Amino acid sequence: MIKNPNIYTAIAELFRYPSADSPVKALACQELLDQEYPEAATLLLPFTKHFISLNDDGREELFTKTFDVQPICYLDLGYVIFGEDYKRGSFLLHMQQEQSSINHDCSPELPDHLSHVLYLITVHSDKEFVNELVAKILVPGVKKMIQEFDTAKIELKMKVIKKLHNALIAEELNNGNLYHNAFSALLKIFEADFSDAISKYNPKEENLVSDSFFNKNNSVNQLVNNYKID
Repeated sequence: MIKNPNIYTAIAELFRYPSADSPVKALACQELLDQEYPEAATLLLPFTKHFISLNDDGREELFTKTFDVQPICYLDLGYVIFGEDYKRGSFLLHMQQEQSSINHDCSPELPDHLSHVLYLITVHSDKEFVNELVAKILVPGVKKMIQEFDTAKIELKMKVIKKLHNALIAEELNNGNLYHNAFSALLKIFEADFSDAISKYNPKEENLVSDSFFNKNNSVNQLVNNYKID
């Protein structure tokens, strides 16, 4: 159960392409976590300090080299969970329907972009739907994102960048990309607010997405019959 919707809208800003006011938003997010989620705040702090120390070009470069150019991970939850499987398209369609139901314009990103799904759970009227979305998609999705920051995977990605682009590798990649801290803080918030839902809908114990999750209005056929998180 969400205690403070402002927390989720604030942390969602960290996963958007940086703008001129991004440092202010990062500090606001840090302050909210300091007040209400001290463990998550501790995890986020290294990211906040580094992020606000960069100039505009540095923040844009960090975001681009994390999520766009030979990305460490992706922010589209459907791709993170389902990859190229057809279920991704069905999930994307469902997210588009849900975003439209709250009159939320997701452009230029897709409706399953992490920042937009975080907004969706703060305003959606069906709390059971929100619980399932968090437990079955957001939590396993963020865990997969965190796994992509594994040191060995980062080193492999650096080699690919060097080989394909003959590019200089950002210092953030050499010393540990601090977006990892932002994802870890988000996961800690989910675990605090949705502990009961995570326990109830543990995707390791049942299908990742149940029939009920995608078929509130019987508009989409049953998906993900046997999909499980590794």
